Amino acid sequence: VQLQASGGGLVQAGGSLRLTCTDSRRTFSNNAVGWFRRSPGKEREFVAGINWRGGSTIYADSLKGRFTISRDNYKNAVYLQMNNLKPEDTAVYYCASSRTVSPGNDAATYRYWGQGTLVTVSS
Repeated sequence: VQLQASGGGLVQAGGSLRLTCTDSRRTFSNNAVGWFRRSPGKEREFVAGINWRGGSTIYADSLKGRFTISRDNYKNAVYLQMNNLKPEDTAVYYCASSRTVSPGNDAATYRYWGQGTLVTVSS
């Protein structure tokens, strides 16, 4: 599995971005996928996760209502729609493929990781 996250960039506060995670080997359609982020000077934190079929999602409590995770297994892609972005959302965002079909918020349950994409939100 080789995951690649894309879609990051510079956006003003209040703006939106959609991140995309793709799997070049087309194998993560059978696994849950999660998004994590690491802000400068902080530990990596869970953002959102989606089960293998796309019918079940989980979010970090602080991000509910602003972020939406979805997937299209035909396109072998998982998305993270981020709305009403805030400067504190500035981070490198990583996607990861889980060891299981159901998502969790523990990074240890994810086996394969993408290289990350930088999101910078200016005030």
